[in-house]
Amino acid sequence: MSITQVTPEEAKRLLDSGGYVYLDVRTVPEFVAGHPPSAYNVPVAEPNPATGQMEVNPRFLSVVQGALPPGTALVVGCRTGGRSAMACEMLADVGYKNLRNMEGGFAGTTDSTGQIVQEGWSTLGQPIERGDGGKKSYATLTARTSK
Repeated sequence: MSITQVTPEEAKRLLDSGGYVYLDVRTVPEFVAGHPPSAYNVPVAEPNPATGQMEVNPRFLSVVQGALPPGTALVVGCRTGGRSAMACEMLADVGYKNLRNMEGGFAGTTDSTGQIVQEGWSTLGQPIERGDGGKKSYATLTARTSK
């Protein structure tokens, strides 16, 4: 299944329409530093404490499924678009059909000189919230799905 790609501007229009939910798959510290308003946070990968290397979060699918049923229309985003593309593929494999991967992610993508080659949510000046997201935080969603 190919995942539909959207720009941050298209993502904002989808979210503003009320038909889509934003799923931020970055780590908790990245999310806390800034995210689109009303976003859910479920990291698709987390650093392994022993190695410092990023590894797939084994609870990703169960936490998302516990919070957002497969019929939910999702805009999925990360820092630059790579982790969110992986998350979309994982979600599609378990039955999510209405998925949009946000190209450029939150921070935008840059070339080797640091020039932005794909704008991101924050580089376009889109609205940003800070903090853990309360009821939509990874800690809250994880606690809810482990009951």
